[in-house]
Amino acid sequence: MSNWGYSFFSNIPAVCKNLILINVLLLVATFVLQRSLDLNLVTYLGMHYWQSAEFNPAQLFSYMFMHGGLSHLFFNMFALYMFGCPLEQIWGPRKFLFFYLLTGVGAGIIQQLVWMLSYQPVAAAFNEAINTGAIESLLAQEGKLREYLRFGDLAAYNVSDLLLMKKMFLGVPVTVGASGAVFGILLAFGWLFPHAKLMLIFFPVPIKARIFVALYGVAELFLGVTNFSGDSVAHFAHLGGMIFGLILLLYWRKKGKLYYNN
Repeated sequence: MSNWGYSFFSNIPAVCKNLILINVLLLVATFVLQRSLDLNLVTYLGMHYWQSAEFNPAQLFSYMFMHGGLSHLFFNMFALYMFGCPLEQIWGPRKFLFFYLLTGVGAGIIQQLVWMLSYQPVAAAFNEAINTGAIESLLAQEGKLREYLRFGDLAAYNVSDLLLMKKMFLGVPVTVGASGAVFGILLAFGWLFPHAKLMLIFFPVPIKARIFVALYGVAELFLGVTNFSGDSVAHFAHLGGMIFGLILLLYWRKKGKLYYNN
């Protein structure tokens, strides 16, 4: 490794450096295990809907270290490097790591709540059809079901078929990525460095960090509510990271600990 490369990596604070390494190693492991053993790590470490047979509570933590591909990983880790390093230098490693993990878990919790609003009516209709044989409520949800599954005439399905379909349906939603924690970090950066100038590639005009963060938050809310077809990004998880980050920042400010390593 060149002296420049050694100097670059040695200057990254410890927590940011190790978070980047863990995320990179897990993406490599995902590719290797998929090719060599046909083992999909996302099945075990990605966050599934809480009613899915594949869900376990540890996924609220593990999902933030998994990524869907190189570009997904790159942009998250680049943001972690750009905005996380200054925060770790101010807060110190323990406080920064706590903030990062809390916002990541908080983003997962918000995503679970959003999923619940979307999937619970269908799950309830399945339960009614399975337990009572009354399929009317499930037929009313047929349009939503067909967004995720291919099937024939629901009225012809028996209990075993419906149980299998319910399991498949509840196993559909899964999310991976550090984006929730990264959005929490972005919020904190905008709070602690409100007048720092940021510039987007497609909009090469300097924007103050606090304005940039506000615009990003509004954009995520808009995209989450509108839910454009083909958009698989967990926008509400991003907002969840910001929400939990805001709660923690307000608490630290109240305690007079916002700008200190304690």
